[in-house]
Amino acid sequence: MAVAVASPPSPFLGRSSFHSRKTTFRRCIQNSDVRLSIKSIFWGPRKAVEPTKLDVSLGDFSLTELGSEGDITKSDKHRKLSVSVVSSIAEVSPDEWDACSLDSAGPEKFNPFLTHGFLSSLEESGSAVKETGWVPQHIIARDDFNNVLGVIPLYLKSHSYGEYVFDHSWADAYHTYGSRYYPKLQCCVPFTPVTGPRILVRNTNYRDQVFDILVSALVALTIKFQVSSLHITFPSVNEWGKLKEKGFLQRIGMQYHWKNRNYRSFDEFLMDMKQSKRKNIRQERKKISAQNLTMKRLRGYEIKAKHWDIFYKFYRNTTDNKWGTAYLTRDFFHNMASKMGDQVLLVTAEDGDEIVAGALNLIGGDTLYGRLWGCLPRAYYPILHFEACYYQAIEAAIEFNLDKVEAGAQGEHKIQRGYMPVTTYSCHYILDEGFREVISDFLVRERAQLELVMKLLHESGPFKDNIDNIEKWIAASEVDVDELCASQEAIFDSQKRRREWLRLQAVSSLLYKIIVSPY
Repeated sequence: MAVAVASPPSPFLGRSSFHSRKTTFRRCIQNSDVRLSIKSIFWGPRKAVEPTKLDVSLGDFSLTELGSEGDITKSDKHRKLSVSVVSSIAEVSPDEWDACSLDSAGPEKFNPFLTHGFLSSLEESGSAVKETGWVPQHIIARDDFNNVLGVIPLYLKSHSYGEYVFDHSWADAYHTYGSRYYPKLQCCVPFTPVTGPRILVRNTNYRDQVFDILVSALVALTIKFQVSSLHITFPSVNEWGKLKEKGFLQRIGMQYHWKNRNYRSFDEFLMDMKQSKRKNIRQERKKISAQNLTMKRLRGYEIKAKHWDIFYKFYRNTTDNKWGTAYLTRDFFHNMASKMGDQVLLVTAEDGDEIVAGALNLIGGDTLYGRLWGCLPRAYYPILHFEACYYQAIEAAIEFNLDKVEAGAQGEHKIQRGYMPVTTYSCHYILDEGFREVISDFLVRERAQLELVMKLLHESGPFKDNIDNIEKWIAASEVDVDELCASQEAIFDSQKRRREWLRLQAVSSLLYKIIVSPY
Protein backbone atom coordinates (compact mmCIF):
# COMPACT_ATOMS: atom_id res chain seq x y z
CA MET A 1 0.00 0.00 0.00
CA ALA A 2 1.09 3.59 -0.61
CA VAL A 3 -0.34 6.90 0.56
CA ALA A 4 -1.26 9.45 -2.09
CA VAL A 5 0.13 12.81 -0.97
CA ALA A 6 -1.17 16.01 -2.57
CA SER A 7 2.05 17.79 -3.54
CA PRO A 8 2.57 20.59 -6.07
CA PRO A 9 2.12 19.69 -9.73
CA SER A 10 5.21 18.65 -11.65
CA PRO A 11 7.00 21.73 -13.08
CA PHE A 12 7.42 19.81 -16.33
CA LEU A 13 3.69 20.01 -16.89
CA GLY A 14 3.35 23.74 -16.29
CA ARG A 15 1.04 25.58 -13.92
CA SER A 16 -2.35 24.45 -15.13
CA SER A 17 -4.72 23.72 -12.27
CA PHE A 18 -5.77 20.11 -11.88
CA HIS A 19 -8.53 20.91 -9.42
CA SER A 20 -10.95 22.15 -12.06
CA ARG A 21 -10.75 18.94 -14.10
CA LYS A 22 -13.47 16.31 -13.99
CA THR A 23 -11.07 13.40 -13.71
CA THR A 24 -10.27 10.40 -11.61
CA PHE A 25 -7.48 12.13 -9.71
CA ARG A 26 -9.65 15.08 -8.62
CA ARG A 27 -11.51 12.87 -6.17
CA CYS A 28 -8.26 11.48 -4.80
CA ILE A 29 -6.88 14.83 -3.63
CA GLN A 30 -10.11 15.93 -1.94
CA ASN A 31 -9.39 13.52 0.91
CA SER A 32 -5.76 13.24 2.00
CA ASP A 33 -6.56 10.09 4.04
CA VAL A 34 -7.44 8.04 0.99
CA ARG A 35 -5.13 5.04 0.58
CA LEU A 36 -4.25 3.83 -2.90
CA SER A 37 -2.56 0.80 -4.39
CA ILE A 38 0.35 1.96 -6.53
CA LYS A 39 1.20 -0.97 -8.81
CA SER A 40 4.12 0.64 -10.59
CA ILE A 41 5.88 3.98 -10.66
CA PHE A 42 8.55 5.07 -13.09
CA TRP A 43 11.46 5.00 -10.66
CA GLY A 44 10.59 1.52 -9.43
CA PRO A 45 11.96 -1.85 -10.57
CA ARG A 46 11.44 -2.93 -14.14
CA LYS A 47 9.24 -5.82 -13.12
CA ALA A 48 6.97 -7.64 -15.50
CA VAL A 49 3.33 -6.76 -15.96
CA GLU A 50 0.68 -9.28 -16.84
CA PRO A 51 -1.76 -8.40 -19.63
CA THR A 52 -5.41 -8.44 -18.74
CA LYS A 53 -6.90 -11.84 -19.53
CA LEU A 54 -9.16 -11.31 -22.51
CA ASP A 55 -10.03 -12.70 -25.90
CA VAL A 56 -7.11 -12.12 -28.28
CA SER A 57 -9.57 -11.16 -31.02
CA LEU A 58 -10.21 -7.46 -31.55
CA GLY A 59 -13.06 -8.04 -33.97
CA ASP A 60 -13.92 -8.67 -37.60
CA PHE A 61 -14.29 -5.85 -40.11
CA SER A 62 -15.54 -5.56 -43.68
CA LEU A 63 -13.30 -4.21 -46.41
CA THR A 64 -15.06 -2.32 -49.18
CA GLU A 65 -13.96 -2.96 -52.76
CA LEU A 66 -12.92 0.27 -54.49
CA GLY A 67 -12.87 0.87 -58.23
CA SER A 68 -10.05 2.43 -60.22
CA GLU A 69 -11.47 5.91 -59.56
CA GLY A 70 -11.73 5.26 -55.84
CA ASP A 71 -15.50 4.70 -56.02
CA ILE A 72 -17.23 1.85 -54.23
CA THR A 73 -17.95 -1.01 -56.63
CA LYS A 74 -21.37 -2.61 -56.93
CA SER A 75 -20.01 -6.05 -56.15
CA ASP A 76 -21.77 -7.86 -53.32
CA LYS A 77 -18.51 -9.48 -52.27
CA HIS A 78 -16.83 -7.97 -49.24
CA ARG A 79 -13.52 -9.18 -47.86
CA LYS A 80 -13.34 -9.68 -44.14
CA LEU A 81 -10.48 -8.44 -41.97
CA SER A 82 -9.87 -10.16 -38.63
CA VAL A 83 -7.75 -8.28 -36.10
CA SER A 84 -6.11 -10.05 -33.17
CA VAL A 85 -3.30 -9.81 -30.64
CA VAL A 86 -0.35 -12.21 -30.50
CA SER A 87 2.02 -12.59 -27.56
CA SER A 88 5.09 -13.23 -29.69
CA ILE A 89 6.28 -12.19 -33.11
CA ALA A 90 7.09 -15.87 -33.66
CA GLU A 91 3.35 -16.39 -34.24
CA VAL A 92 3.70 -14.48 -37.54
CA SER A 93 5.79 -15.81 -40.41
CA PRO A 94 8.88 -13.74 -41.25
CA ASP A 95 7.81 -13.43 -44.90
CA GLU A 96 4.39 -12.03 -44.02
CA TRP A 97 5.72 -9.58 -41.41
CA ASP A 98 8.50 -8.36 -43.67
CA ALA A 99 6.10 -7.90 -46.60
CA CYS A 100 4.06 -5.48 -44.45
CA SER A 101 7.23 -3.68 -43.33
CA LEU A 102 8.65 -3.36 -46.84
CA ASP A 103 5.37 -2.15 -48.35
CA SER A 104 4.98 0.48 -45.61
CA ALA A 105 8.45 2.00 -45.94
CA GLY A 106 9.13 1.23 -49.60
CA PRO A 107 12.26 -0.56 -50.90
CA GLU A 108 14.16 2.71 -51.25
CA LYS A 109 13.60 3.50 -47.55
CA PHE A 110 13.89 -0.04 -46.21
CA ASN A 111 14.11 0.03 -42.40
CA PRO A 112 16.06 -2.94 -40.94
CA PHE A 113 14.70 -2.39 -37.42
CA LEU A 114 11.15 -3.18 -38.52
CA THR A 115 12.05 -6.59 -39.89
CA HIS A 116 10.98 -9.85 -38.32
CA GLY A 117 14.67 -10.73 -37.92
CA PHE A 118 15.49 -7.75 -35.74
CA LEU A 119 12.32 -7.79 -33.62
CA SER A 120 12.39 -11.57 -33.12
CA SER A 121 16.03 -11.32 -32.00
CA LEU A 122 14.92 -8.96 -29.22
CA GLU A 123 12.34 -11.49 -28.01
CA GLU A 124 14.34 -14.69 -28.50
CA SER A 125 17.35 -13.26 -26.67
CA GLY A 126 15.31 -12.25 -23.63
CA SER A 127 15.86 -8.53 -24.23
CA ALA A 128 12.28 -7.37 -24.91
CA VAL A 129 10.14 -9.85 -22.99
CA LYS A 130 7.75 -9.97 -20.05
CA GLU A 131 10.58 -10.44 -17.54
CA THR A 132 12.17 -7.12 -18.56
CA GLY A 133 8.89 -5.20 -18.55
CA TRP A 134 8.21 -5.53 -22.29
CA VAL A 135 5.18 -7.78 -22.86
CA PRO A 136 4.72 -8.32 -26.64
CA GLN A 137 1.13 -7.57 -27.70
CA HIS A 138 1.56 -7.29 -31.45
CA ILE A 139 -1.56 -6.59 -33.48
CA ILE A 140 -2.13 -8.68 -36.61
CA ALA A 141 -4.76 -8.16 -39.34
CA ARG A 142 -5.66 -11.11 -41.59
CA ASP A 143 -8.12 -11.28 -44.45
CA ASP A 144 -10.60 -14.12 -45.04
CA PHE A 145 -7.90 -16.02 -46.96
CA ASN A 146 -5.62 -15.81 -43.86
CA ASN A 147 -3.26 -13.41 -45.61
CA VAL A 148 -1.59 -10.89 -43.28
CA LEU A 149 -2.52 -7.39 -44.49
CA GLY A 150 -1.17 -5.41 -41.56
CA VAL A 151 0.88 -5.67 -38.37
CA ILE A 152 1.83 -3.38 -35.48
CA PRO A 153 4.79 -3.90 -33.12
CA LEU A 154 3.24 -3.28 -29.70
CA TYR A 155 4.25 -3.84 -26.08
CA LEU A 156 2.59 -3.61 -22.68
CA LYS A 157 5.09 -1.87 -20.41
CA SER A 158 5.64 -1.37 -16.70
CA HIS A 159 8.26 1.40 -17.07
CA SER A 160 9.55 4.03 -19.51
CA TYR A 161 13.08 2.76 -20.06
CA GLY A 162 14.47 2.12 -23.52
CA GLU A 163 12.07 4.45 -25.37
CA TYR A 164 14.02 7.72 -25.89
CA VAL A 165 10.85 9.82 -25.75
CA PHE A 166 10.76 10.85 -22.15
CA ASP A 167 7.50 10.78 -20.21
CA HIS A 168 8.83 10.32 -16.68
CA SER A 169 7.37 13.66 -15.58
CA TRP A 170 3.96 12.47 -16.78
CA ALA A 171 4.26 9.37 -14.62
CA ASP A 172 5.37 11.62 -11.76
CA ALA A 173 2.23 13.75 -12.15
CA TYR A 174 -0.04 10.70 -12.25
CA HIS A 175 1.58 9.36 -9.09
CA THR A 176 1.34 12.73 -7.36
CA TYR A 177 -2.43 12.73 -7.81
CA GLY A 178 -2.94 9.12 -6.84
CA SER A 179 -3.42 7.75 -10.33
CA ARG A 180 -1.63 4.90 -12.05
CA TYR A 181 0.46 5.60 -15.15
CA TYR A 182 1.80 2.07 -15.58
CA PRO A 183 1.19 -0.25 -17.27
CA LYS A 184 0.93 1.54 -20.59
CA LEU A 185 0.98 0.46 -24.24
CA GLN A 186 4.02 1.29 -26.34
CA CYS A 187 4.14 1.02 -30.14
CA CYS A 188 7.81 1.14 -31.08
CA VAL A 189 11.00 -0.75 -31.80
CA PRO A 190 12.43 -1.45 -28.34
CA PHE A 191 15.65 0.38 -27.43
CA THR A 192 15.79 1.96 -30.89
CA PRO A 193 15.20 5.70 -31.47
CA VAL A 194 14.87 5.35 -35.24
CA THR A 195 12.10 6.95 -37.30
CA GLY A 196 9.99 4.65 -39.47
CA PRO A 197 6.42 3.51 -40.07
CA ARG A 198 4.68 1.90 -37.12
CA ILE A 199 1.37 0.86 -38.69
CA LEU A 200 2.75 -1.65 -41.19
CA VAL A 201 0.26 -2.31 -43.99
CA ARG A 202 0.49 -4.26 -47.24
CA ASN A 203 0.18 -2.28 -50.46
CA THR A 204 -3.28 -3.41 -51.58
CA ASN A 205 -6.48 -1.69 -52.71
CA TYR A 206 -7.59 -1.83 -49.06
CA ARG A 207 -4.48 -0.13 -47.67
CA ASP A 208 -6.15 2.99 -46.28
CA GLN A 209 -9.02 0.97 -44.81
CA VAL A 210 -6.64 -1.46 -43.10
CA PHE A 211 -4.64 1.47 -41.67
CA ASP A 212 -7.78 3.04 -40.18
CA ILE A 213 -8.96 -0.29 -38.77
CA LEU A 214 -5.59 -0.96 -37.13
CA VAL A 215 -5.49 2.49 -35.52
CA SER A 216 -9.01 1.93 -34.18
CA ALA A 217 -7.88 -1.46 -32.87
CA LEU A 218 -4.98 0.22 -31.03
CA VAL A 219 -7.34 2.61 -29.28
CA ALA A 220 -9.83 -0.18 -28.52
CA LEU A 221 -7.09 -2.29 -26.97
CA THR A 222 -5.97 0.66 -24.83
CA ILE A 223 -9.49 0.98 -23.46
CA LYS A 224 -9.91 -2.78 -23.08
CA PHE A 225 -6.71 -3.15 -21.08
CA GLN A 226 -7.72 -0.14 -18.93
CA VAL A 227 -4.22 1.30 -19.12
CA SER A 228 -3.42 4.98 -18.78
CA SER A 229 -2.18 5.63 -22.28
CA LEU A 230 -0.90 4.50 -25.67
CA HIS A 231 2.35 5.87 -27.11
CA ILE A 232 3.56 5.61 -30.70
CA THR A 233 7.17 6.74 -30.79
CA PHE A 234 9.29 7.66 -33.81
CA PRO A 235 6.55 7.14 -36.43
CA SER A 236 6.91 8.52 -39.94
CA VAL A 237 5.84 12.14 -40.42
CA ASN A 238 2.97 10.90 -42.61
CA GLU A 239 1.64 8.69 -39.81
CA TRP A 240 2.16 11.52 -37.32
CA GLY A 241 -0.19 13.74 -39.33
CA LYS A 242 -2.82 11.03 -39.78
CA LEU A 243 -2.84 10.08 -36.11
CA LYS A 244 -3.62 13.63 -35.07
CA GLU A 245 -6.91 13.23 -36.93
CA LYS A 246 -7.54 10.09 -34.85
CA GLY A 247 -7.31 11.96 -31.54
CA PHE A 248 -3.63 11.48 -30.71
CA LEU A 249 -1.58 14.25 -29.13
CA GLN A 250 1.44 15.27 -31.19
CA ARG A 251 4.94 15.64 -29.85
CA ILE A 252 8.24 16.46 -31.53
CA GLY A 253 11.82 15.72 -30.58
CA MET A 254 15.26 16.37 -32.01
CA GLN A 255 18.08 14.21 -33.30
CA TYR A 256 21.28 14.91 -35.23
CA HIS A 257 21.67 13.47 -38.74
CA TRP A 258 24.34 13.79 -41.40
CA LYS A 259 23.15 14.59 -44.93
CA ASN A 260 24.98 13.26 -47.98
CA ARG A 261 25.01 15.99 -50.65
CA ASN A 262 26.25 13.63 -53.36
CA TYR A 263 29.76 13.65 -51.95
CA ARG A 264 32.42 11.56 -53.67
CA SER A 265 34.78 11.52 -50.71
CA PHE A 266 35.17 12.59 -47.08
CA ASP A 267 37.40 15.49 -48.17
CA GLU A 268 34.69 16.71 -50.48
CA PHE A 269 32.26 16.77 -47.55
CA LEU A 270 34.81 18.79 -45.56
CA MET A 271 34.90 21.43 -48.31
CA ASP A 272 31.30 22.34 -47.45
CA MET A 273 32.26 23.14 -43.87
CA LYS A 274 33.62 26.34 -42.39
CA GLN A 275 37.40 26.49 -42.36
CA SER A 276 37.72 26.22 -38.57
CA LYS A 277 35.46 23.15 -38.41
CA ARG A 278 37.20 21.53 -41.33
CA LYS A 279 40.59 22.04 -39.66
CA ASN A 280 39.33 20.64 -36.36
CA ILE A 281 38.01 17.45 -37.96
CA ARG A 282 41.26 16.86 -39.84
CA GLN A 283 43.24 17.31 -36.63
CA GLU A 284 40.95 14.88 -34.80
CA ARG A 285 41.38 12.22 -37.48
CA LYS A 286 45.17 12.57 -37.40
CA LYS A 287 45.13 11.62 -33.72
CA ILE A 288 43.84 8.15 -34.61
CA SER A 289 46.91 7.19 -36.63
CA ALA A 290 49.13 8.95 -34.10
CA GLN A 291 47.85 6.46 -31.50
CA ASN A 292 48.70 3.54 -33.82
CA LEU A 293 45.05 2.63 -34.17
CA THR A 294 43.73 0.84 -37.24
CA MET A 295 40.07 1.37 -38.20
CA LYS A 296 38.17 -1.39 -40.02
CA ARG A 297 34.64 -1.68 -41.34
CA LEU A 298 33.32 -5.25 -41.25
CA ARG A 299 30.10 -6.31 -42.93
CA GLY A 300 27.99 -9.46 -42.90
CA TYR A 301 30.06 -12.66 -43.09
CA GLU A 302 33.24 -10.72 -42.19
CA ILE A 303 31.89 -10.38 -38.65
CA LYS A 304 32.63 -13.54 -36.67
CA ALA A 305 31.31 -14.81 -33.34
CA LYS A 306 34.47 -13.56 -31.62
CA HIS A 307 33.67 -10.03 -32.77
CA TRP A 308 30.24 -10.15 -31.13
CA ASP A 309 31.66 -11.55 -27.90
CA ILE A 310 34.15 -8.71 -27.65
CA PHE A 311 31.58 -6.13 -28.75
CA TYR A 312 29.26 -7.30 -25.98
CA LYS A 313 32.07 -6.49 -23.52
CA PHE A 314 32.29 -3.02 -25.09
CA TYR A 315 28.53 -2.59 -24.80
CA ARG A 316 28.49 -3.63 -21.13
CA ASN A 317 31.36 -1.26 -20.39
CA THR A 318 29.34 1.60 -21.89
CA THR A 319 26.12 0.73 -20.04
CA ASP A 320 27.90 0.16 -16.74
CA ASN A 321 29.59 3.56 -16.96
CA LYS A 322 26.69 5.54 -18.44
CA TRP A 323 23.25 4.00 -17.93
CA GLY A 324 23.73 1.41 -15.22
CA THR A 325 21.67 -1.33 -16.91
CA ALA A 326 22.21 -3.24 -20.14
CA TYR A 327 19.00 -3.66 -22.13
CA LEU A 328 20.44 -6.16 -24.61
CA THR A 329 21.80 -9.62 -23.90
CA ARG A 330 24.84 -11.30 -25.43
CA ASP A 331 22.55 -13.63 -27.39
CA PHE A 332 20.85 -10.68 -29.04
CA PHE A 333 23.98 -9.68 -30.97
CA HIS A 334 24.62 -13.20 -32.19
CA ASN A 335 20.97 -13.79 -33.16
CA MET A 336 20.56 -10.43 -34.82
CA ALA A 337 23.75 -10.78 -36.85
CA SER A 338 22.81 -14.25 -38.08
CA LYS A 339 19.45 -12.95 -39.33
CA MET A 340 20.42 -9.53 -40.66
CA GLY A 341 23.47 -10.53 -42.73
CA ASP A 342 24.94 -7.75 -44.88
CA GLN A 343 22.63 -5.19 -43.27
CA VAL A 344 25.04 -5.16 -40.30
CA LEU A 345 28.16 -2.98 -40.35
CA LEU A 346 30.59 -3.21 -37.45
CA VAL A 347 33.32 -0.58 -37.15
CA THR A 348 36.32 -1.76 -35.13
CA ALA A 349 39.45 -0.09 -33.80
CA GLU A 350 42.56 -2.22 -33.38
CA ASP A 351 45.65 -1.45 -31.36
CA GLY A 352 48.14 -3.90 -32.77
CA ASP A 353 46.38 -7.28 -32.82
CA GLU A 354 43.82 -6.32 -30.18
CA ILE A 355 40.34 -4.96 -30.88
CA VAL A 356 39.90 -2.13 -28.39
CA ALA A 357 36.62 -0.48 -29.49
CA GLY A 358 33.69 -0.87 -31.84
CA ALA A 359 30.55 0.79 -33.19
CA LEU A 360 27.47 -1.08 -34.42
CA ASN A 361 25.58 0.20 -37.47
CA LEU A 362 22.69 -1.14 -39.54
CA ILE A 363 22.27 -0.39 -43.23
CA GLY A 364 18.86 0.64 -44.56
CA GLY A 365 17.57 1.49 -48.00
CA ASP A 366 18.88 5.07 -47.95
CA THR A 367 20.28 5.45 -44.43
CA LEU A 368 23.14 4.23 -42.28
CA TYR A 369 21.90 3.84 -38.71
CA GLY A 370 24.49 4.22 -35.98
CA ARG A 371 23.33 2.38 -32.88
CA LEU A 372 25.83 1.31 -30.22
CA TRP A 373 29.41 2.05 -29.24
CA GLY A 374 31.84 0.76 -26.66
CA CYS A 375 35.49 0.16 -25.80
CA LEU A 376 37.55 -1.96 -23.45
CA PRO A 377 37.29 -1.12 -19.75
CA ARG A 378 39.91 1.38 -18.63
CA ALA A 379 40.96 1.99 -22.23
CA TYR A 380 41.42 5.64 -23.18
CA TYR A 381 41.99 6.74 -26.75
CA PRO A 382 41.23 10.46 -27.32
CA ILE A 383 38.83 11.19 -30.19
CA LEU A 384 38.25 7.47 -30.92
CA HIS A 385 34.53 7.74 -30.19
CA PHE A 386 34.14 10.47 -32.82
CA GLU A 387 36.13 8.52 -35.38
CA ALA A 388 34.33 5.21 -34.87
CA CYS A 389 30.81 6.56 -34.57
CA TYR A 390 30.73 9.65 -36.82
CA TYR A 391 33.59 9.86 -39.31
CA GLN A 392 33.64 6.17 -40.20
CA ALA A 393 29.85 6.30 -40.62
CA ILE A 394 30.16 9.25 -43.01
CA GLU A 395 32.79 7.45 -45.06
CA ALA A 396 30.60 4.33 -45.19
CA ALA A 397 27.52 6.33 -46.27
CA ILE A 398 29.52 7.93 -49.09
CA GLU A 399 30.89 4.52 -50.13
CA PHE A 400 27.42 2.91 -50.16
CA ASN A 401 25.80 5.99 -51.74
CA LEU A 402 23.37 6.40 -48.86
CA ASP A 403 21.39 9.58 -48.33
CA LYS A 404 22.08 10.13 -44.64
CA VAL A 405 23.50 8.89 -41.36
CA GLU A 406 21.35 8.72 -38.24
CA ALA A 407 23.71 8.69 -35.28
CA GLY A 408 21.21 7.97 -32.50
CA ALA A 409 19.66 10.10 -29.80
CA GLN A 410 21.05 13.26 -28.17
CA GLY A 411 24.53 14.74 -28.48
CA GLU A 412 25.03 18.41 -29.34
CA HIS A 413 28.71 17.61 -29.95
CA LYS A 414 27.62 16.02 -33.23
CA ILE A 415 26.82 19.42 -34.76
CA GLN A 416 30.39 20.60 -35.25
CA ARG A 417 31.08 17.26 -36.94
CA GLY A 418 28.44 17.77 -39.62
CA TYR A 419 25.37 16.20 -37.97
CA MET A 420 22.56 18.74 -37.98
CA PRO A 421 19.30 18.89 -35.97
CA VAL A 422 16.24 17.20 -37.49
CA THR A 423 12.73 16.75 -36.13
CA THR A 424 11.48 13.45 -34.76
CA TYR A 425 7.88 12.63 -33.94
CA SER A 426 5.70 10.79 -31.46
CA CYS A 427 1.95 10.39 -30.84
CA HIS A 428 0.20 9.92 -27.51
CA TYR A 429 -3.32 8.76 -26.71
CA ILE A 430 -4.18 9.74 -23.11
CA LEU A 431 -7.39 8.25 -21.78
CA ASP A 432 -7.95 10.53 -18.77
CA GLU A 433 -9.51 13.76 -20.00
CA GLY A 434 -7.92 15.98 -17.38
CA PHE A 435 -4.41 14.67 -17.83
CA ARG A 436 -4.88 14.76 -21.58
CA GLU A 437 -5.66 18.49 -21.48
CA VAL A 438 -2.71 19.33 -19.24
CA ILE A 439 -0.26 17.23 -21.25
CA SER A 440 -1.56 18.80 -24.45
CA ASP A 441 -0.80 22.26 -23.06
CA PHE A 442 2.68 21.12 -22.09
CA LEU A 443 3.37 19.71 -25.56
CA VAL A 444 2.43 23.01 -27.22
CA ARG A 445 4.95 24.90 -25.08
CA GLU A 446 7.60 22.23 -25.48
CA ARG A 447 7.23 22.28 -29.27
CA ALA A 448 7.62 26.06 -29.47
CA GLN A 449 10.81 25.96 -27.39
CA LEU A 450 12.26 23.06 -29.35
CA GLU A 451 11.58 24.67 -32.71
CA LEU A 452 13.36 27.82 -31.53
CA VAL A 453 16.37 25.82 -30.35
CA MET A 454 16.57 23.99 -33.68
CA LYS A 455 16.41 27.27 -35.59
CA LEU A 456 19.27 28.74 -33.55
CA LEU A 457 21.37 25.59 -33.95
CA HIS A 458 20.92 25.64 -37.72
CA GLU A 459 21.85 29.32 -37.92
CA SER A 460 25.09 28.68 -36.01
CA GLY A 461 25.92 25.41 -37.76
CA PRO A 462 29.34 24.25 -39.01
CA PHE A 463 28.61 24.61 -42.72
CA LYS A 464 29.39 27.56 -44.94
CA ASP A 465 26.78 30.31 -44.81
CA ASN A 466 25.30 29.61 -48.22
CA ILE A 467 25.12 25.79 -48.03
CA ASP A 468 21.45 25.67 -46.98
CA ASN A 469 20.45 28.11 -49.72
CA ILE A 470 22.41 26.10 -52.27
CA GLU A 471 20.51 22.96 -51.29
CA LYS A 472 17.15 24.75 -51.56
CA TRP A 473 17.97 26.09 -55.03
CA ILE A 474 19.18 22.71 -56.23
CA ALA A 475 16.08 20.95 -54.86
CA ALA A 476 13.73 23.52 -56.43
CA SER A 477 15.32 23.48 -59.88
CA GLU A 478 15.47 20.95 -62.65
CA VAL A 479 19.19 21.52 -63.16
CA ASP A 480 21.43 18.51 -62.56
CA VAL A 481 24.41 20.04 -60.75
CA ASP A 482 26.54 16.92 -61.11
CA GLU A 483 25.89 16.97 -64.86
CA LEU A 484 26.93 20.62 -65.03
CA CYS A 485 30.08 19.85 -63.08
CA ALA A 486 30.96 16.91 -65.31
CA SER A 487 30.60 19.02 -68.47
CA GLN A 488 33.16 21.53 -67.20
CA GLU A 489 35.58 19.06 -65.59
CA ALA A 490 38.41 19.69 -68.05
CA ILE A 491 38.47 23.45 -67.50
CA PHE A 492 40.13 23.52 -64.09
CA ASP A 493 43.05 21.33 -63.15
CA SER A 494 43.73 22.00 -59.47
CA GLN A 495 42.96 18.74 -57.62
CA LYS A 496 42.39 20.45 -54.27
CA ARG A 497 39.93 23.15 -55.42
CA ARG A 498 38.43 21.64 -58.56
CA ARG A 499 35.23 20.27 -57.06
CA GLU A 500 34.53 23.44 -55.04
CA TRP A 501 35.07 25.66 -58.09
CA LEU A 502 32.81 23.51 -60.25
CA ARG A 503 30.12 23.55 -57.57
CA LEU A 504 30.22 27.36 -57.42
CA GLN A 505 30.05 27.55 -61.21
CA ALA A 506 27.04 25.27 -61.28
CA VAL A 507 25.28 27.29 -58.59
CA SER A 508 26.07 30.54 -60.45
CA SER A 509 24.41 29.14 -63.56
CA LEU A 510 21.46 28.08 -61.45
CA LEU A 511 21.16 31.51 -59.80
CA TYR A 512 21.20 33.16 -63.22
CA LYS A 513 18.30 30.99 -64.34
CA ILE A 514 16.35 31.75 -61.16
CA ILE A 515 16.93 35.53 -61.28
CA VAL A 516 16.60 36.12 -65.02
CA SER A 517 13.88 33.60 -65.73
CA PRO A 518 12.08 32.72 -62.48
CA TYR A 519 9.07 31.16 -64.20
